[in-house]
Amino acid sequence: MDLRVLMEPNIDLPRLSQVLDELGHPGRVWATQAWGRGLQARLYEAAKGFRKVTLDDYVPAGTAPLVEVIHHGKNTLPMHTHFQKRFCKPKADEALLVGYNHQSLSGLTGPGYFVTHPAADEGEVDIDYTILPTAKPEAWPPIVPNSAKLGRFVYDGMIDVMRGISTHVSIGRAKKKKGWMDAWFVLVREDLVA
Repeated sequence: MDLRVLMEPNIDLPRLSQVLDELGHPGRVWATQAWGRGLQARLYEAAKGFRKVTLDDYVPAGTAPLVEVIHHGKNTLPMHTHFQKRFCKPKADEALLVGYNHQSLSGLTGPGYFVTHPAADEGEVDIDYTILPTAKPEAWPPIVPNSAKLGRFVYDGMIDVMRGISTHVSIGRAKKKKGWMDAWFVLVREDLVA
């Protein structure tokens, strides 16, 4: 099913959310990979207040500390538009998540480590590159400052503000000190295999 019929000319967010929830993981990833800049910008605005997201949307409740949860992403940059954000709980008692960007340019930009926490606006989550994690799974790359390498132009000082679309799909927009950037992305959570 081409989900654009639920987004043109007007976005039917309740129906889109339902259809995304009914699709399996490959279908969700396939569908969201077609969402370009204009559509992602419209979806981001439409999603404000639609479906509250919490840290459990990124690492489900009951997941043990340092167990990786992968989210497949599609951004609105001109090139290198596919990536993954990988999240985990650092410790059982912490009310935050840690993670990094797994993408083809990591050798130039660094891994782009972040801490994820509730946002100032209720029902949103911040992926915060201004805070570096202190713990990570052993298999993840070394933690380096986001000001290192070309990461200073990409991750340094950035916060991604996330909004919910469905159980597995969220959408984000990047901002820095100067304000909102014209950069959006969609994430699709991959369920852990038992």
